[in-house]
Amino acid sequence: MKTRSRFLFWLILAALAATAIGTPPPTPVAGALLLSIEGAIGPASEDYLERSLEAAGELAPAVIILRLDTPGGLDSAMRSMIRSITASPIPIATYVAPTGARAASAGTYLLYASHIAAMAPGTNLGAATPVAIGGLPSGREPDGEDGETKAPGSGTTAMERKAINDAAAYIRGLAELRGRNADWAEQAVREAVSLQASEALQQNVIDLIATDVDDLLAQMDGRVVQLASGEVTLHTAGLPVTELLPDWRTRLLGVLTNPNVAYILMLAGIYGLLLEFYNPGSLIPGTVGAICLLLALYAFQMLPVNYAGIGLILLGIGFMIAEAFQPSFGMLGLGGVTAFVIGSIILMDTDLPGFRIYLSVIVTTAIVTALALAGILGLALATRRRAPVSGADQLIGAEVQVLEDFENGQGRVFVHSESWRGRCRAPLQRGQRARVTAVDGLTLDLEPPGSGTTETLP
Repeated sequence: MKTRSRFLFWLILAALAATAIGTPPPTPVAGALLLSIEGAIGPASEDYLERSLEAAGELAPAVIILRLDTPGGLDSAMRSMIRSITASPIPIATYVAPTGARAASAGTYLLYASHIAAMAPGTNLGAATPVAIGGLPSGREPDGEDGETKAPGSGTTAMERKAINDAAAYIRGLAELRGRNADWAEQAVREAVSLQASEALQQNVIDLIATDVDDLLAQMDGRVVQLASGEVTLHTAGLPVTELLPDWRTRLLGVLTNPNVAYILMLAGIYGLLLEFYNPGSLIPGTVGAICLLLALYAFQMLPVNYAGIGLILLGIGFMIAEAFQPSFGMLGLGGVTAFVIGSIILMDTDLPGFRIYLSVIVTTAIVTALALAGILGLALATRRRAPVSGADQLIGAEVQVLEDFENGQGRVFVHSESWRGRCRAPLQRGQRARVTAVDGLTLDLEPPGSGTTETLP
């Protein structure tokens, strides 16, 4: 026993010592640091880049390569990433790769902001018009009042024009900062144009085309880039490459900020809390529901959420619950399902492909909810048709045994293993049988078997 206690003591002491000492700093890589961003630009990719740049300050690489393949993303996340890139004390080369990749929309801004802009053969960039206010899929706006077809990106309202002008000015500023083609950058915003890698190089949109990372390092060697601290000449030929993968926190954030996951977490949280309210003390539904709801709220505060959608979802769930407890021949239930589906469709306040809730998820959830509602209604109707098994109503029609001779129409009777006070207009004798016709508090109104309905005694 003493040996075990001594071992536990030294184990705790070692843990405290390790905590006090802390994690040793990372070993400098003395080469190139490779980061990879794939998919929509959002809170997860923003967190990944910012944390990686913080780590790069301790790793001290000669250059950071950001391998990019994205259809675009959220404006807020993109601007935060650009601020990190422009303030970086280490040169950053954004490399659109592998072949077939793209740097569309937000990716074009990131490419323009980087110290070195590179693409692999067979890649493209552009189409940087803000998606939520962009043109139709055909690339043309609907006809105006004068019958003329509007150019894409021209905007139909003052708010749309304001957003497009802001985006155009922003990307022109990035182009001038890096000495790249500002006119084409503005076209990418206003007209949603795109370029393939070879055309981008010809038009001074990018700096070079590289087949792979080693080729990129060889071509960057000797180039002069402008950092916040001044000009730096790159010496990158033959540098070893260390890839920095997202840590568990970034991967978890990526899962939570998936709109479909956040949507399911919200519903699981709401239903879990409802089950806990209707079954107090069960604990598991309430605990799981509270955790899921908090995670959903954390995700929603980082996503472009339409709060009218959340309101319609909650209203729909409320209507469906009301239908279960106050049947209205399906009107509340139908209205609840309708509000639930509409709210789910408009929940994400963006048209970006990576931040939509799949229609299949919405339909499946609505069907499951409607089936659960129908099951509850079926159980409620079956319960109403079932004969009472407890309470005063269950005594009506029951047969009693008279325990004593009735005097003045009153006496004691035995029914359901209990002794009750009974009253009856007809005389009843001990051992005789009678039937309950009504319940008045703790007194039963009786009639002899075989007789008609007896009046209730006053």
